[in-house]
Amino acid sequence: MVAVDVQLASSHTDWPTLRHASVRAERAGFDAIWVHDHIAGVALGGDRSLECFTWLGALAEATSTVELGVMVANTWNRQVGTLAVAASSVSEISGRRFLFGVGAGTSPTSAWATEQHAVGAPVEGRLETRHARVEELLDLTDEMWHPERGDRFASFSMPTPVPPRIIGVNSTKLATIAGLRAEGVNVAWNHPRRDELLAAARTAATGRSFVTTTWVHWSPDLLDPAHPVRREMDRTGVDRVILVVIDDVEGFVRDL
Repeated sequence: MVAVDVQLASSHTDWPTLRHASVRAERAGFDAIWVHDHIAGVALGGDRSLECFTWLGALAEATSTVELGVMVANTWNRQVGTLAVAASSVSEISGRRFLFGVGAGTSPTSAWATEQHAVGAPVEGRLETRHARVEELLDLTDEMWHPERGDRFASFSMPTPVPPRIIGVNSTKLATIAGLRAEGVNVAWNHPRRDELLAAARTAATGRSFVTTTWVHWSPDLLDPAHPVRREMDRTGVDRVILVVIDDVEGFVRDL
């Protein structure tokens, strides 16, 4: 059965409203609640933003059973060790499996980089280097979260269960890395190369457990498995559908 999740944005919405919406989403039976990793609201056309792991820690207390996730944690917003420990912390505080979506970040000329430029954060221009950053995180978590990890990681939090690492991709190169090294991939449903990216990840993951996820903007109609888009998703074989709510979280609650 396809899991149906919701992703909430903080760019237009205050914490009390987000908390209320998350509790309602859990009661409504969504399989997971995801958050965005943006440090300012500008990327999503808003005037505010919550730091994603602070937000997830609060959600771990506000909810009790629904899975929690981030899609995607920008590997350039934090040192990779800090990012790994942040994921472990959410897992421990929530007592649930944490869905660890990660991404390679954006180019310096992209509008998505505006928030990084504003605070002087690093923005890498070379795609190969951005991909290498994702692999650096995969290398570290492979070792840090291994049941027989070395002594140098003995005092680091060990998440139980270990979070599946789900890589958000826009290129076949990164999709292949996801298939070879991670536990899942995320592709925008409306991406012009969606099927190619999914195929690249699945081919690379042949012979091992692997989850495919896709995201699409929220519409209450998409809760119906008989909706044409949902039927097409079934034909595509995705495992999780993430319904993304950007600027009308209150409307999302009314629609439930």
